[in-house]
Amino acid sequence: MSENILEIRSFTKIYSGGKRAVDQLNLDVRKGEIHGFIGHNGAGKTTTIRALAGVLEFEEGEILIAGHSIQKEPVLCKSMMAYIPDNPDLYDYLTGIQYLNYIGDMFGVPAKERKEEIEKYGDLLSLTKELGGLIGSYSHGMKQKLALISAFMHHPRLLVLDEPFVGLDPEASFHLKEMMKELCAGGGAIFFSTHVLEVAEKLCDRISIIKAGKLIASGKTDEVRGNSSLEEVFLEVTEHDS
Repeated sequence: MSENILEIRSFTKIYSGGKRAVDQLNLDVRKGEIHGFIGHNGAGKTTTIRALAGVLEFEEGEILIAGHSIQKEPVLCKSMMAYIPDNPDLYDYLTGIQYLNYIGDMFGVPAKERKEEIEKYGDLLSLTKELGGLIGSYSHGMKQKLALISAFMHHPRLLVLDEPFVGLDPEASFHLKEMMKELCAGGGAIFFSTHVLEVAEKLCDRISIIKAGKLIASGKTDEVRGNSSLEEVFLEVTEHDS
């Protein structure tokens, strides 16, 4: 049985006008690993993430979640994952706890377990006292924390995050890193994009670098980094003409 939770095979996305946002991308994310996806703005990171999360249609290639096609079995695939975009668009007229219960209902999280998970992550991210308030009154950072609680509370097999540390205070960023490690230690996997190369270098088991829609480096973090820092490697490979 494959250890890959995510398999991207020859994924290509061409937008109207002929812009090739992602070109023949091949990438795997394995069970138990944190996989960082890095590249400049416009490199194809968000396009790839939205496609594998099932919110962006594509015509070329295949994306599998635990062996199942996101195109052919979207509901099954989405039941096994959680996706948080870089700017979570939540329901402003619900309270935080109403939103979490809505997510819990969708993923079939039992009441007792749901209460425990909400308390655990709410306390960890210092949001418990705010859960009775309307989401519309939340700051960007608070919305980010609420989205994170909703993702972790149902223990996804694959957690997909687009720039998850943007808007988080240092304490919340620290706890998110610990939450990510805990999920992977339990057999899950994480695929996330980030501009914070120091975080990627310290946190990720494997790294993939994308430039102009093409994968230009991928492997274990130590192998990609070599004897340099990840920042130095990133600048070198992205500046070099591929």
